Amino acid sequence: MSSTHQDVIILGAGIGGLTLALSLHQAGIPCRVYEAVPKLKPMGVGINLLPHAVRELGELGLLPALDAMAVRTKEAVFFTEHGQLVFTEPAGTAAGYDWPQFSIHRGDLQAVLLAAVRERLGDGSVLCGHRCVDVDQDEAGVTAHFADASGKAVASVRGAVAIGCDGIHSVLRKKFYPDEGAPRYSGVNMWRGTTRWKPILSGASMIRAGWLAVGKMVIYPIRDAIDADGNQLVNWVAEIEAEQPAVRDWSREGRLEDFLPAFENWHFDWLDVPALIRAADSILEYPMVDHDPLPRWTHGRITLLGDAAHPMVPRGSNGAGQAIIDARCLAGWLKKDGVGPVALESYDQERVPATANVVLTNRRTPPDAILREVYERSGGKPFARIDDVVPRAELQAISDAYKRVAGYDPAQLKNRPSFV
Repeated sequence: MSSTHQDVIILGAGIGGLTLALSLHQAGIPCRVYEAVPKLKPMGVGINLLPHAVRELGELGLLPALDAMAVRTKEAVFFTEHGQLVFTEPAGTAAGYDWPQFSIHRGDLQAVLLAAVRERLGDGSVLCGHRCVDVDQDEAGVTAHFADASGKAVASVRGAVAIGCDGIHSVLRKKFYPDEGAPRYSGVNMWRGTTRWKPILSGASMIRAGWLAVGKMVIYPIRDAIDADGNQLVNWVAEIEAEQPAVRDWSREGRLEDFLPAFENWHFDWLDVPALIRAADSILEYPMVDHDPLPRWTHGRITLLGDAAHPMVPRGSNGAGQAIIDARCLAGWLKKDGVGPVALESYDQERVPATANVVLTNRRTPPDAILREVYERSGGKPFARIDDVVPRAELQAISDAYKRVAGYDPAQLKNRPSFV
């Protein structure tokens, strides 16, 4: 057993775990990241980094690296299933924020974070092939126990605290909440893909169209100029209400026949949606799930972070952002209160209620609730003027309310002190 009595043991090298490692390094706190998979490879598809998360990554000096990989989102645009414009508003710096909004491939973001961790903390700062099986604690510290990919035990590690950044199937979450049960199905399945395509609208638009009852699409570019023809890599998500959830497997392949019929007539003057879907490099299927908020994440010298703490349905473009903010907040408390249970408790008291509010708002009134209001009030039929269906001020209020809940209201974000 290695003895690292002041170390923070980070369990998981996802977005939250790697951001935490960089933030602890910035705060002068030793740490090491332990990851289950034998080798880190790009996973997933596109995600959005809203200005509150980009502020944190900017404070870590990562904006140049992100700009080299991502697309700066210029606007959020909402359409009906008939292709009619409902609502548009500027995004990121175009909306007056001091920080951009980025649309990026999850694998690209993880690569940026991993490269920075290895450069700043050293090559041995992230150890793969270490799947956490349990963590014990006593008055003096914690002991993390691991197995390799084959299930064979590897050396345990001693530290001051352990942070579970190990995702929706978190071992530490199950340790403290063994009777919680499976994630809660939202009643919606989703199919995700990426397609090489000409720029759509502004070439930096985040598009939401339709509604869940008849089929909803989220479409945005995540890489610019990927070939000599000026194509982008465009991320899309198709979402449809369904009684039965899909299998919970992030790498499960999706079938066109299960969802394409809902979008077969979506031929708009600004996009041929079925052609975009058919041209995808690959398609993944997943149920939209979350968990009810937990009463607490911290148990002595152990706490949770990111999806391990607060898995949420991806309807606010905010899951990765909340993990990043968790990491920065936790690093700030460890810097202020020292590496021990007091800091973990302070973190718990700040972030548990804040993220519970986001989880529940993502269920009820995320930004795409704009589309729900239009669909329900129009009866799903085309209209002559959107203001006759829902006044713009009411749609703006839905968007602004979510910004306040999620922590990226412009004034609120500008005036908030730095976490670290």
